[in-house]
Amino acid sequence: MSTTTIVAIVVVALVVAAIAVVLFINTRRSQRLRTRFGPEYGRALEETGSKAQAEAKLEKLERRVDRFDLKPLTPVVRANFLAAWQKIQARFVDDPKIAVTEADKLIQEIMAARGYPVTDFEQRASDISVNHPLIVEHYRAGHDIALDHAKGRATTEDLRQAMIHYRTLFAELAGEPELVRSKTAQAGRA
Repeated sequence: MSTTTIVAIVVVALVVAAIAVVLFINTRRSQRLRTRFGPEYGRALEETGSKAQAEAKLEKLERRVDRFDLKPLTPVVRANFLAAWQKIQARFVDDPKIAVTEADKLIQEIMAARGYPVTDFEQRASDISVNHPLIVEHYRAGHDIALDHAKGRATTEDLRQAMIHYRTLFAELAGEPELVRSKTAQAGRA
């Protein structure tokens, strides 16, 4: 075998190895993003129409949220938010429309208290998706119902569903997952 043939074989082997490494890294990247973002990965893919663009968008979002000074609520602040939430839930019986509007506002307040910038809804939902990928769907669903309510197209049952969605996100942000579990268990016994 000539030296040229040996060099060509080595170059081809190196190119194949490099391609294999790039494919492996891209696959791991995709898996990591899919795991971290859950349903939001699919949403980004649908919005962009491109796996590369969707993943770039999600990585940019990760970097954005990593710069936030996110913090847990202090016990006093958490207690105040829980009291406010319970008042909103109690108000639902007499005035579901006002309760849903107040719940939406309380979600924004708790996000701000945790360190999330409170901008437009889509940005808030995207920011929440980084650390709460499964819960963000509740936020989107509750917000969609609140928008329907603002247009006069939400029934009382729709508003009840919005409150359930908001409660799930509220419990997650407040660090009170038992709030959702206890309500779910009570509903199951009814």
